[in-house]
Amino acid sequence: MNRTRLNIILFFCTILTFILPATAWAAVEDTGFSDVKADAWYADAVVYCRENGLMNGNSATEFDPEDSLTRAMLVTVLYRLEGEPVVDGDDGFSDTTDGQWYSDAVLWAMQQSIVNGYGEGLFGPNDAITQEQLNLIMSRYTEEAVTQDIPTFTGDANPATRAQVAAVMLNLSTFFPGTSADEENDNQGSEPKILVAYFSATNNTENVARHIAATLNADLYEITPETPYTSADLNYNNANSRTSIEMNDPDSRPAIGSDSVANMADYDTVFIGYPIWWGQAPRIISTFMETYDFNGKTIVPFCTSGSSSIGSSATGLHSLADGAVWLDGRRFSGSTSQIEVAAWVNGLNLTAAGK
Repeated sequence: MNRTRLNIILFFCTILTFILPATAWAAVEDTGFSDVKADAWYADAVVYCRENGLMNGNSATEFDPEDSLTRAMLVTVLYRLEGEPVVDGDDGFSDTTDGQWYSDAVLWAMQQSIVNGYGEGLFGPNDAITQEQLNLIMSRYTEEAVTQDIPTFTGDANPATRAQVAAVMLNLSTFFPGTSADEENDNQGSEPKILVAYFSATNNTENVARHIAATLNADLYEITPETPYTSADLNYNNANSRTSIEMNDPDSRPAIGSDSVANMADYDTVFIGYPIWWGQAPRIISTFMETYDFNGKTIVPFCTSGSSSIGSSATGLHSLADGAVWLDGRRFSGSTSQIEVAAWVNGLNLTAAGK
């Protein structure tokens, strides 16, 4: 995931902290497009999308606000918002082509169950997105009413305009947390420093870890085993596999191969992420916990699993850092979106926990 792009998005989200009705959109001095007047109701939305790399104009000087947007373009906008995560596989649609500008975005949206296509294996990448389809897709992406209060938007079969889609993206941005530039300067040195440490054998936990780091502007640290795990090592059906042997031995401490965390003492809060193995955290997490002094720090565990809850996997680690303040953790699926992760992080009172 492109962390820089998400950090830019989070910065602008702090400036735009409410959903605006049509009559209240503030004018901007220069939209960057000759066909978007500064006092147009959608001017702020167009500027937001342009400055955050979500939507470009149809040319260097024209945005074409009343034009329609294709289905491929819409999922590409959402894919950009998510930081363009790495995807692998086949989208299963007969009318999409590998290697196109929209290919990864369509695959991502399909894997996230944001789009299903028309049936009979068709996606319709070049079809104009209708207001009804936009409503449905956004309801799958977020439960927030991001199409509300948009002029001329009725949610019917008429094509959604580029201006309306830009407004949806601006509305969506209000559900991302962040800190404005002025507040950041005023509070410099007083904000808690946060680390997101994670072990990810199959990249699922990494996806969630990057969402957390992007939401909080935190540092990332990957817990990498000195000897990487192979697919055979991860075979839980084999009692003699490496992971089976490790998980059956509570004293097992696989060596960490990645460099040590620089200045661990500087961090106030540490998120610790891992996949669920045999209902518990992998033993390499115990190695990590025993490597550092967590006394006085706030620890927030999180895990990824297709079905298992976080359960005792987190409480089982408490004895390894009994001087820390432990917050309740949460399980995520590996394909969890930025919106869902941000909503969870928003509910954590990290400042109060660290007092």
